[in-house]
Amino acid sequence: MEMTKANRRLVASLATVKGRREHGLFVAEGTKCVLETIGLFDTIALLATAGWLESHTNVLTARPHDVTVVKRADIIGMSSMSTPPDVIAIYRIPPERTSRPHPDTLSLALDRVQDPGNLGTIIRIASWMGINDIYCSADTVDLYNPKVVQATMGAIARVNISYCDLPELLDQAVHDNIPVYGTFLDGTDIYDTQLTPGGIIVMGNEGNGISDTVAACIDRRLLIPSYPPGRPCVESLNVSMATAIVTAEFRRRSYN
Repeated sequence: MEMTKANRRLVASLATVKGRREHGLFVAEGTKCVLETIGLFDTIALLATAGWLESHTNVLTARPHDVTVVKRADIIGMSSMSTPPDVIAIYRIPPERTSRPHPDTLSLALDRVQDPGNLGTIIRIASWMGINDIYCSADTVDLYNPKVVQATMGAIARVNISYCDLPELLDQAVHDNIPVYGTFLDGTDIYDTQLTPGGIIVMGNEGNGISDTVAACIDRRLLIPSYPPGRPCVESLNVSMATAIVTAEFRRRSYN
């Protein structure tokens, strides 16, 4: 890939949903993210400084790609990161993998999660906890937002994320006798509640929680209690932090 003005504009355009959809491409930025994902997606180009390429010749020898040496000024102009990295990979967006919830499998559903860092962290948590499927409402932040990709630390290639009509999916799950859990301030204490090995855990929007439409589909309401009970504390937990706590408790029970 020759580093022309047109190609600089192309890479910069991938910071937007419109640009990603138009070209069918997305970017991974930074050494950690690129090394974790390269070879797992169809690589269009690898843009890196001469210094980065010199330090990672073993990676390039093992996984040959269309490599372009770029200047720091080029990286700065293309990167979405506050501290531009030394390497950017351009990948083709793969076809969305569709799957259906299963009663014996634990999965996540995200209702209007808007912060890219939160979505990326939740994907990373899912990978760690052995959760293979995340179902997102149509208005959840785009999976291929550069900040989402960065926050996953490579987990984006290991977890199946699909966008869907969430109430419809959850209604069908309840019909199929799949437990549907959600976190609410008026739920029952998760540590005193019987949990099933499989089911769907719904997590809501950062500011407004789970929407009424989605809440109507949830048949098991959980509360993450503060400690000690009744002590003044923050109003709520960050959604990715809450996801980590809830999924860890489900997995802890499965070992007991």
